[in-house]
Amino acid sequence: MLHPRIIVTMGDPGGVGPEVCLQLLLDHNQYAGTVPIIFGDAAILRQVAHVCGYPEPKNVVPFHQAMDLHSLKEATVVDFGTIDIGNFTHGQVTAEGGEASYQYFTHAIDFVLAGKADGITTGPINKEALHAAKHFYPGHTEILIERCGSDSGCMMLTSEELTCSFVTTHVGYRDVPQLLTIERIDEVIDLTVAAMRKIRKREPRLLVCGLNPHAGEHGLFGDREEERIIVPAVEGARARGIHIDGPVPPDTAFLAERRPLYDCVLCMYHDQGHIPLKALAFDVAVNTTLGLPIVRTSVDHGTAFDIAWQGKAKVSSMIHAVRLARDLVSH
Repeated sequence: MLHPRIIVTMGDPGGVGPEVCLQLLLDHNQYAGTVPIIFGDAAILRQVAHVCGYPEPKNVVPFHQAMDLHSLKEATVVDFGTIDIGNFTHGQVTAEGGEASYQYFTHAIDFVLAGKADGITTGPINKEALHAAKHFYPGHTEILIERCGSDSGCMMLTSEELTCSFVTTHVGYRDVPQLLTIERIDEVIDLTVAAMRKIRKREPRLLVCGLNPHAGEHGLFGDREEERIIVPAVEGARARGIHIDGPVPPDTAFLAERRPLYDCVLCMYHDQGHIPLKALAFDVAVNTTLGLPIVRTSVDHGTAFDIAWQGKAKVSSMIHAVRLARDLVSH
């Protein structure tokens, strides 16, 4: 596919999403091979451009005039006009910001599902703002799975240094053991293998983390989740011909000498993988949702209200996210 149209959602307008979008548009080489279409508010982008010293976006189309985005030949902003710039306060949680980010994202999903664009790269949203706007989702992933009508899905964070996929994500720690099943781990393994074949272009090698310290140490810690659930899933995957090892103690899964041996580490819960990955590749890691009928990637950072609209945010994660969306769409 030549120059896929990738919708880039601005995220929460009060965070760093607007300036990251503006930085993306500064140099065509940053998004070469794609036509990025920013779903956001033009007034916000112009204000942030003025404050941070960036050029204003050149091509702006009102949302009600945006039809099939394949007709757009160059980077364009689709203006939703949802924010009253005179009464909007950036750098903090607001219901207005949560509602705007929800509208950008859900319309982006609808456009791609309808074949009017090829993929989505999302800017950061704030979950508290989303809830303030009466949209009670833990994050992007859950909105995607519901709106796409998918029966399955999982989160993957990927970078050259480390890639992780997740059996559970935005839940409390006390809920994790009850959510672990052989079937769920099987599902994440299969989704991960399919994605890594596209990204690595070969059969991947997977490593699975245990849930408990020392991977349970033969039942000494936890409720034998490793023996009852994780080991049977790993053995089943190996019987299907998948190159997979584990479960291993989580505190040694990410050692420098071990990382080059595996293409992806399967993690049982959110911070098990997010902490090492962000420590190693915060500025370049990309979040993508597996198991959907559409391609979606995302920056791997939050709204960063404390530095919003100051020109301090880095665009590197957004660039990598757009490029990964381009590559996945091409498959």
